[in-house]
Amino acid sequence: MNSLDLLSLADIRSARELLTDVVKTTPLISSRPLTEITGTDVWLKCENQQRAGSYKVRGAYTRIARLSAAERARGVVAASAGNHAQGVALAAGLLGARSTVFMPEGAPLPKVTATRGYGASIEYAGTSVDDSLVAARLFAEQTGAVMIHPFDHPDVIAGQGTVALEILEQCPEATTIVTAVGGGGLISGVAVAAKALRPDIRVVGVQAESIAAYPPSLAAGAPVKLERGVTIADGIAVLRPGDLPFAHVSKLVDEVVTVSDEDLSAALLVLLERHKMVVEPAGGAAVAALLTGAYAPPTDGPVVAILSGGNIDPMLLLRVIEHGLASAGRFLRLAVRCTDRPGELARLLGEIAEQRANVVDVAHSRQSPRLSFGEAEVALSVETRGPDHSAALISTLRDSGYQVSLQA
Repeated sequence: MNSLDLLSLADIRSARELLTDVVKTTPLISSRPLTEITGTDVWLKCENQQRAGSYKVRGAYTRIARLSAAERARGVVAASAGNHAQGVALAAGLLGARSTVFMPEGAPLPKVTATRGYGASIEYAGTSVDDSLVAARLFAEQTGAVMIHPFDHPDVIAGQGTVALEILEQCPEATTIVTAVGGGGLISGVAVAAKALRPDIRVVGVQAESIAAYPPSLAAGAPVKLERGVTIADGIAVLRPGDLPFAHVSKLVDEVVTVSDEDLSAALLVLLERHKMVVEPAGGAAVAALLTGAYAPPTDGPVVAILSGGNIDPMLLLRVIEHGLASAGRFLRLAVRCTDRPGELARLLGEIAEQRANVVDVAHSRQSPRLSFGEAEVALSVETRGPDHSAALISTLRDSGYQVSLQA
């Protein structure tokens, strides 16, 4: 195979044979909320419930299993923000290979802990996956360890493509598959399998808009490296598409769209509230595209959104929930100026209680230079039922004589 030859359906099926009894066939569940919003039947492919918390073990195991015994004896090395790291560490352990993983500084602690728990040695390098890839390649040159690239290798793409085989067995009538895109390994494998089995099916990619390398690359006709980008979706924070994935995406993928971090946080909130599903920001990208209309699917048949991972830092989850509630108009941070006299705080809280809003926390201050003598400022975090309820609460407080301002 030429280094940029596209894979075939036979490659994906061969990978599936390797993965028998290694990976789970993850559930495909119906999404009533997304069906109502989009006007078409939407299903969720739950790779967040895969071993090691994402689809990545599929490609990692396929790649390492195809190494010779001598290659595995040299050990393997990888670079990852977390999901590929866990996939490599798990696969290497199952196959008896030593693994070293380079991760960016600031990689989510639960992903670091889980990767180490699967038996990998952890090294930190740079602030992005691209920086870690440079360090991992150098390590491979110096030690002889085999590089397990997160997306730019035929075996990795073949393993990831097994997701599509499952989707089309679980939902043979699917007309569209939507998935997150970072370097492009998952969408490449999905597109190979899906288009071979169903040439009419649509395959759509979703990137975080602040670090979306595929739109400019597709426009240029070759991979383009971005400068820097910041997103909560660390799993798809890749500055440059892989050469082999780009060849697949440019020929097989119908469209690549982008979503904001606000869109991602809203998607995670919907998945948590309406589906009782814990998903990381990258894993919710496909849902974000459907929720916001970044991708508006035709109404001609089932759409499958891949939930690509569920490895989210609990602290980030707390912030995402709060941000999602705020974006949905259900969480307010208020600064309320009032007179500083006994009983005034109780009166203010009583007003809020009468409006059936819930005070999450409160801080009372008399020292601000913005305040006149005899005034106090009360900082409040308040849960409401939505934008209309929030507006009514603020209006009622102002009608009662309070000076109210919204806080970021």
